[in-house]
Amino acid sequence: MANSMVVVTAHVGDFVWRCGGAMALHAQRGVPVHLVCLSYGENGESNSAWKGDTQREAVKAQRHAEAQAAAQILGVSSVDFHDLGDYPLPDSPDAVRRISETLRRTKPSVVLTHPEHDPSNLDHCRTFEMTLRARMQAMAPGHGADFVVPPQVLCFEPHQTELCGFKPNVLLDITEVWERKWQAMQAMPTQSNLWAYYERVALQRGAQAGRRGKTAGTRYGEAYQSIFPAVVSALME
Repeated sequence: MANSMVVVTAHVGDFVWRCGGAMALHAQRGVPVHLVCLSYGENGESNSAWKGDTQREAVKAQRHAEAQAAAQILGVSSVDFHDLGDYPLPDSPDAVRRISETLRRTKPSVVLTHPEHDPSNLDHCRTFEMTLRARMQAMAPGHGADFVVPPQVLCFEPHQTELCGFKPNVLLDITEVWERKWQAMQAMPTQSNLWAYYERVALQRGAQAGRRGKTAGTRYGEAYQSIFPAVVSALME
């Protein structure tokens, strides 16, 4: 079983929609799942929270509470909020260092994050780059003797795949944990407009995974694109 899973997202809602199933599934199987949220998404991803004379700190507090509740539902072991701000998310060498320290501490076999290209949301692109920089730093012995075996990086599905050149090569059956993902989605009322959308995405990916014939009864799925080649001892199971 994997040592751990680390998820790095630009905004607090991203992990629920994009990879909540993977997080719940692996947590259920005993894998420690660690979450890093670089911003609260208070500027660009919390529209319904801004009412009247609402203050920024109140919006951030609301999104913090939502993320904590969703993470608990999914079985997350730890959450690290960086509070960098969003729209735009700034480049942060300190965030790279902190992510790298998380990788060294948790020694993950896989890191989940945004894809490299997303012209509709450049915060996601910056998160991808900072995550890979952190991975590079974590695997370098010159930064400390606790350097890690390079983990695989899987990019989760973006909101608009057609704009991002997203070509998934991994389909994950999340049927057995779908209800937990759905509950985690509902723990994000600030973005309730996305609930139905991501249910449709999960159903579509589940239908695609079901056609592969690996498991019976596949209904819900998530899609991922690996960044690095898989090392295998055979080409057939």
